[in-house]
Amino acid sequence: MSSTRGAQPLPLGAELIAPTSSVWRLGTTPIRTLIADGGARRVHLLGWCGATDAHVSALVDRPVPTDVAWRWPGNYAVVEENADEIVLHTDPVSAFPLFSVPWQSGWAWSTSARLLAALTGSGPDARRLACAILTPSVPTLAAGRSYFTNVEQVAPGCRTELPRMGTVRRHINLWRPDPNAPQLAHRRLRHTLAESVALRAEADPTLSSDLSGGLDSTTIAVLTAHALPTPHRLNAVTIHPEGNQDGADLRYARLTAAASGGQIVHHPFPLGAQHLPYTLITSVPPTDEPAPSTLTQARLRGQFQWMRDHLGTRTHLTGDGGDSVLFQPPAHLADLIRHRHLGRAASEAFGWARLRRVSVTPLLRDAVTMARTSRRDALSCIAEHLAGRKVGDRGSVRWFPLLPLPGWAEPDALGHVTEAARQAAECPDELSDLDASVRTLVDEIREVARTATADVELAASCGIDLHNPFLDPAVVNAVLANPLEHRPAVHAYKPLLIRAVGNLLPPEVAARTTKGSFDTDHYAGMRTNRDDLSALADGYLAGLGLIDPRRLRSHLRRAAAGIPEPLATLEQALTTEAWLVAHHREPAPAWASRPMRSTP
Repeated sequence: MSSTRGAQPLPLGAELIAPTSSVWRLGTTPIRTLIADGGARRVHLLGWCGATDAHVSALVDRPVPTDVAWRWPGNYAVVEENADEIVLHTDPVSAFPLFSVPWQSGWAWSTSARLLAALTGSGPDARRLACAILTPSVPTLAAGRSYFTNVEQVAPGCRTELPRMGTVRRHINLWRPDPNAPQLAHRRLRHTLAESVALRAEADPTLSSDLSGGLDSTTIAVLTAHALPTPHRLNAVTIHPEGNQDGADLRYARLTAAASGGQIVHHPFPLGAQHLPYTLITSVPPTDEPAPSTLTQARLRGQFQWMRDHLGTRTHLTGDGGDSVLFQPPAHLADLIRHRHLGRAASEAFGWARLRRVSVTPLLRDAVTMARTSRRDALSCIAEHLAGRKVGDRGSVRWFPLLPLPGWAEPDALGHVTEAARQAAECPDELSDLDASVRTLVDEIREVARTATADVELAASCGIDLHNPFLDPAVVNAVLANPLEHRPAVHAYKPLLIRAVGNLLPPEVAARTTKGSFDTDHYAGMRTNRDDLSALADGYLAGLGLIDPRRLRSHLRRAAAGIPEPLATLEQALTTEAWLVAHHREPAPAWASRPMRSTP
């Protein structure tokens, strides 16, 4: 969608929602539009939303509710189109992100950052790329920045006004996951998750689902099977190494299917050599940002194409996002100390230390330090650490754990990240008074949800509409609103989810605390594709002065040989380079040269 003042261009292939509207659609994004009497005001509901027709009708006759973007199941945005301004109501999780850019004397906005970049001639943003590669564990350093210069993400959970004339964009934060004691979190979680799954099942009863054997995907599969109308049954897919039919994931998936009373049809999908990680990673389609599944795209796209051809899948559900939403971050220990729950803090620290086989003393010491440190001060410390090439311990309790800085990062890349940290420290935090664990989760979940939209674009290239119900705002809100005294222990394995849906799962699955590993395939894929990966070192990132290609190739050789090597930043660099290759390979989206009819 796009909107500007008065007359505006139109992307080739797009259709206007109404002759006098500035809103258009390109693709299959669901949209519902209501026009007020006289036609001077329109309200558009974009994306998958469980609001009834009566709910939607009420939006045009009265002021839009402050919680409109997370009131109902689904991930969506609400847009008010008035004579003098556009008002964007964004979801608080960034599961349905919107972007904006100054255009002439007004604004353009869209669900696609790449489309807006083509409108304004913007190229990839070097600072955003540097942050993605070197500090992926600190998403706040790039908050609000898209991967294209001048194209910004509209603030999530806000009411944002884009005047048709003038350059001042105004927004107000409307969302706060304040503790909600009267309602039990596990009941809210079950209710919202069931509603989110039912929304998709009702829209497409022939949909499919992942069934990895773990808690998250099993929960989604079981809830979906229960939501399907008779006589539909759920096609559930489990990936497994070719020739290995006895893995734990398959065993737990079979237990779930067997316990479903015939509601789940189980489909194992074997992974062969053609599905190895790193295979043909530059063949990904151009997306708004690097897709999290870039390195495993051969497996993912192979699975999608197989489901489409053999199962007739058009809509597919996953359990992705469950880990980010349901695990308690280490910052929880600092919250317990700050609120004087000292006995519980010590008990949970001992539990976490036993689980990770580390000493408890550093955990408690770091938790005390974090309890006394503001988020702003922690961001200032990041700039100091980066300027001095010092890094934090990723496993300790702190606001922003940093990854080791790789030897192949160029000074310009470090400079970009250092400046981003300084600017982040100076930026006011509209959620500053939340508990540290909740504030940390907000950052992480927003990053996971927004980047997941790139995987949605990847799936769409295979004809699949991909959904991650755990990342629906209503589901996330149900978890984050859990008061401190009811939050799970930092070392516990998703007790909130087990309490919410455990009675629907086979006991063996509900008791599971591990998942199958594909590490062997990972290293095999790196060795098999080493030459292709090495060739990427002399690519766009090197051209931007962000990486040293010679040193990067040396680290790739070591990693492919199985020599212990920090892989996180290396994988981020490869993923980002593959995205840049795809972006430059495909023509930029084209816009019509003639202006369209202006809004009233």
